[in-house]
Amino acid sequence: MRVQRICLRDASEEELMRLSENLGLSLNSDEMKRIQRYFSERGRDPTDIELQSIAQAWSEHCCYKSSKSILRKFIFSTADSRCICNEDAGVVEFDEEHAYVVAFESHNHPSAIEPYGGAATGIGGIVRDVVCMGAQPVALIDALFFGSLDFPYERLPKGVKHPRYLFEGVVAGISDYGNRIGIPTCAGMLFFDEGFVGNCIVNVGCVGVLRKKDIRHSSAAPNEALVLVGGLTGRDGIHGVTFASATIEARTEEAFRSAVQLGDPIKKEPLIHAILEANSQGLINGMKDLGGGGLSCAVTEMCAAGNCGADIYLERVKLKEAGLLPWEIWLSESQERFLISTSHENVPRLLKIFEDWDIDASVIGETREYERGKEKIRIFYEGELIYELEISFLANSPVYERPRKVRKVVEKEVAFSEPSDYEEVLTRLLSTPNIASREYVVHQYDFDVRASTIVKPLHGIIGLETHADATVLKPLAHSFRGIALTADVNPAYTRINPFWGAASAVDEACRNLVAVGARPHAFADCLNFGNPENEEVMGDFYECCRALNFMAESLKIPFVSGNVSFYNENEETGEAIPPTPTILGIGICGDVRSCVTVDAKSPSNPLYIVGETRNELGGSAYFKLRGIEGGIVPRTSPVELKRRMDAVLNAIHAGFVAACHDISEGGLAVTLCEMLFGGDLGAEIDLRTLGEARSDIKLFAETNSRWIVEVKCSKADDFEAEMRRRGVFVRRIGELKRDKSLVVIDFGGEILNVPLDVLRNAWRSAF
Repeated sequence: MRVQRICLRDASEEELMRLSENLGLSLNSDEMKRIQRYFSERGRDPTDIELQSIAQAWSEHCCYKSSKSILRKFIFSTADSRCICNEDAGVVEFDEEHAYVVAFESHNHPSAIEPYGGAATGIGGIVRDVVCMGAQPVALIDALFFGSLDFPYERLPKGVKHPRYLFEGVVAGISDYGNRIGIPTCAGMLFFDEGFVGNCIVNVGCVGVLRKKDIRHSSAAPNEALVLVGGLTGRDGIHGVTFASATIEARTEEAFRSAVQLGDPIKKEPLIHAILEANSQGLINGMKDLGGGGLSCAVTEMCAAGNCGADIYLERVKLKEAGLLPWEIWLSESQERFLISTSHENVPRLLKIFEDWDIDASVIGETREYERGKEKIRIFYEGELIYELEISFLANSPVYERPRKVRKVVEKEVAFSEPSDYEEVLTRLLSTPNIASREYVVHQYDFDVRASTIVKPLHGIIGLETHADATVLKPLAHSFRGIALTADVNPAYTRINPFWGAASAVDEACRNLVAVGARPHAFADCLNFGNPENEEVMGDFYECCRALNFMAESLKIPFVSGNVSFYNENEETGEAIPPTPTILGIGICGDVRSCVTVDAKSPSNPLYIVGETRNELGGSAYFKLRGIEGGIVPRTSPVELKRRMDAVLNAIHAGFVAACHDISEGGLAVTLCEMLFGGDLGAEIDLRTLGEARSDIKLFAETNSRWIVEVKCSKADDFEAEMRRRGVFVRRIGELKRDKSLVVIDFGGEILNVPLDVLRNAWRSAF
C-alpha cells in the first residue's frame, strides 16, 4: 500500500503518544487528542499523509505555538507605516519607487548535525524567502555562535560534535553557497562561549531590493494554476520542521540525518533569474518558497492567505528517485523549490521561461473556490483521493501560554584589584576569540561580488584592514541611496540579565549603523532559546521580547521580520544555550558618498569620546579574562541613545568626522586599537579627561551608547559645538600620531606604551 490508514479513533492516550513518537510527529498528548476528535467527528481514520501534514503545520517551527502570544504583545506591535508587508520576509519602503526585503532565520539543529550542509541550506532558504517576495537578493548576513574552539574533547557531551569541526563546517557551507550564487556575504558576527557547546547557533539573513509594483504576496486566488518550479523532490529534508522543534539528543544524528536538506547553489542561481524574469512579465500572481514542511505548508499557507482551497495531483511532482511514498513527497523539504500561482492562460509562457533557463517546472494542481470557512485541500495520487482536510483545521494550530518564571536578577558592583600590567591585559584581550580579527572567516566570503559593497566588512589600508561597524551597500545603479547592515547580540549580557542584555543588542545595532553614517531604519530578530516547556526559558524569552519592545517603541524603529528558534539545548547535559536574541539592524544612508569608515585617517586629528563611561563591567570581556564574576550589565536609555545618534549623524553629514567606531566588547582600549590597526597610525590618549574613575574601568568598561570619533583637525571646534548644542557628553581624549604605538596616560602617569605591531599581532593570532 502506498498510503496507509492510521488507526487513531479508538487509540488510547498511550497509543496516541506511541504513534506520535514512531511517526516522528513531535506532537503532545493534547494535540494528538484534538486530531483524534477531528477524525472521529468525520467518521474515519486519517491517512498517513494527512497525519504527517497536520504535524508539520502544528510544529513549533511553523506555527510558533509557544511564542505567538508574546510576539503579538511585544514584537508585531512595533510595525509602522514604513512596513509594506510581512510574509515570508519583511518588505520595507526604501524610496518612492523601491522597497527592500529582509529575512532573518535560524538553521541551528541541521548545522549541529551536518554543519556544512546545514549552514549552506540555511543560506539557500533565506535567499528563497527574499526571492519569493519578488526581490533580487543583494546581501547575506551570518551570526554564528559556537563553543570554545579549544574545548577539551573528553568533556564533549555524548553525540555532540567538537566546536572546531562545527565552526569550520558552518563557515565553509555559508561561503560555498553564497559565493556560488553570486550574492555577497558582507555582514554578521561571531561569538564563542561554552554555553553553545551542546547546541551551536547559526542565524542567517538576506536583504533584497525590488520595485514596489513587483511585490508578490504569498497567497493564491481561486481558479489559478499551481506550478512547482526548481529542484527535484527527494527524501532529504523530511521531518525538518519537527526535527527543529525538538531537543538535540545523542541519537539525533542517526534518527534525523535525513531531515538535513541538500542544497544546490548551481541550480539556485538560474532559478532566481527565471523567477525574476517571470515576475517582470507579470506571469506570477502569488509565490511561496518551499522551506519548512515542503509542499504541505506552502500549499496550505498560500490557500489560507487567499481564502481558497486546492486540488493537488501528487504524481505530477518530479522526483529525484523512484519509490517515494506520497507523504514523503508532500513533506519533503528538498531545496531550491518554489510554488507559483498563475492564471491558467499564463501557464505556457511561464513554463517556457523556466525551460529556457533549464529549470524544471510542472503544474501540480489548481486552486478551488469554496464557501468561506470551508476551504479544503484535496490530494489525489494516481487517481485516488488520499487527503482531504479543511484549511481552517490545519491553520488553527495550538497556541500556548507557557508557564514562565522571570528570574530575579540581582546585580551589584564587585570589588576587584587593578591590574599591574595593562599591556599584558590589552594584548590578551585582543587575542581572545570574541575580539580577535575575523579576517580568517571574512576572506572566505566574496563580499564584493555584484560590485555594490561600499563599506566592506574589513576596511582600512590594504593588508592591514580592521573590522567595520556595519556594511554599506549601494543597491541601485541610478541612485546613491544606500543600505547599511549589522548583526549584534552579546549572550554574556543576556545570561546575566535577559532584559538589559537584549536592550544592549538593539543599542549596539544602532551604534554600528550610526558609526558609518546610516540612520537606523528597521530591525529583524532571530530569537534563540532553550526548551519552551521550561518555565525559566520562557521567563528569559519574555524578558528579552519585552526589552526589544522597550527599545523599538522608544526609538520608533520597527521590527519588520524575524524568527523564533526553541529547543536549543542538549538532552545529555540538560543545559540550554544562553538567551540569544540576535538583532539584524538595517540603516538608510541618504548618500553613500557621505559615509565614514572605522580606520584612523590622519596624524594630528583629535580623538573624542561621545557618551559617559560607567562602572558597567558585568559580562564584559575584561571580567571574563580575569575570571571575575558579577558586576552590572550595561544599561541603555533609548532617549539618550537617540540624542547621541542624532548628534553623531549630524556631525558626519556636516563633514566634521574622519572616522568613527562604536565602543563595545573590550571597551575604549579595544575600540582605539581597531581604529589604529586600519589606519596604521599611533595615538596618545589622556584618560584624565574622563574623571576620577580607575584606569581599568575607563579602558575596559562596555557602557552602551558610546563612540570614538576622529574629527578633522579644522572641524574640532565645530564638532564640539554641535555636541554641546545637543546636550551630548563629549570629551577630547587625545590625538593620532605618526609614531606607531598606543600611549595612554592617566592620574599617576603613563600606564600604556605599546608598539602597534605588538597589539596587531595579538589581534591577528586567534584563528
